[in-house]
Amino acid sequence: MRSESFDFLQKYLNNPSPTGFEKEGQKIWLDYIRPYIDEYFVDTYGTVVGVINPEAKYKVVIEAHADEISYFVNFITESGFLYLRRNGGSDPLVAPSKRVNIHTDKGIVKAVFGWPAIHVRKVEQDKAPTIETVFLDCGASSKEEVEEMGIHVGSVVTFEDEFMVLNDKFYVGRALDNRVGGFMIAEVARMLKENKKTLPYGLYIVNAVQEEIGLRGAEMVAHRIQPNVAIITDVTHDTQSPMYEKKTSGDIFCGKGPVITYGPAVQNNLRDLIIRTAQETGIPFQRAAATRATGTDTDAFAYSGAGVASALISLPLKYMHTTVETVHQDDVQSVTQLIYETLLRIEDGHDFRYFN
Repeated sequence: MRSESFDFLQKYLNNPSPTGFEKEGQKIWLDYIRPYIDEYFVDTYGTVVGVINPEAKYKVVIEAHADEISYFVNFITESGFLYLRRNGGSDPLVAPSKRVNIHTDKGIVKAVFGWPAIHVRKVEQDKAPTIETVFLDCGASSKEEVEEMGIHVGSVVTFEDEFMVLNDKFYVGRALDNRVGGFMIAEVARMLKENKKTLPYGLYIVNAVQEEIGLRGAEMVAHRIQPNVAIITDVTHDTQSPMYEKKTSGDIFCGKGPVITYGPAVQNNLRDLIIRTAQETGIPFQRAAATRATGTDTDAFAYSGAGVASALISLPLKYMHTTVETVHQDDVQSVTQLIYETLLRIEDGHDFRYFN
């Protein structure tokens, strides 16, 4: 990876971007792609869209989501401890002993998820931490002291863990789901510009908000753009580490390439074009099956308007919704290349219907 791209990846991943509060991360993303697009727009809730060939009638979207799971302060005890509500799919099981940032109008307030020591618990009666039992300690001894720090009900809480490289081959951090997707589609825009590729259609590079609470950003922006085609990238579960059940979760490996999904929301002809592209260019890929829905922004685009030919290219990821989400750098490059190569094979007015 070129150094400028790596610096952007690290900066973008380290910046907090909780669901509903994605603004600062979106600014970083937009600043990076601005040289590679013709124009852009930002919608009411913060989704950012870079556009190449904005006058073209036929519209193709490549999309990722920008938000990360987080918490809201929900209750402040008289003795200064904080209880929370989840904002997205946050997992209280991984919270105890973690350090966090509480976002306030006065700036970041540091806090920790406290937990009683093993010495004072009846270990044989231990239960998994839940949202009702985990709590934050910000070093205050009263509710008034907490409020003087700028903390109030509704203050957003994010983990402070940052990006690192593991064994020279894995990228690790919080919120790779799915800001690494935003990185990959931004790199596609850069590659198109630097390789002087002229597309015969309008390309909309979409970094959507609020995926983690129901695909809401994608739903809004799909109605606005009304595209003909949408290629979505998100993460999916690597199932090789302990405790995964392959019979239900599939047999997916980090390092073995992008994952192409089969399912009702995935348009078969677009999916097959992606597979042919991978085969023709020698990009390794894996396959996965969805059920009623993919659980990604693919669903929001596919079923918007009169229906949009949509497909999902996923990045294998270990330890989803933890602070050590892990992806293989080769897969990041391969997903980026596969989206890029597929765009070069889509024609103006491309008819993806099964028959006519």
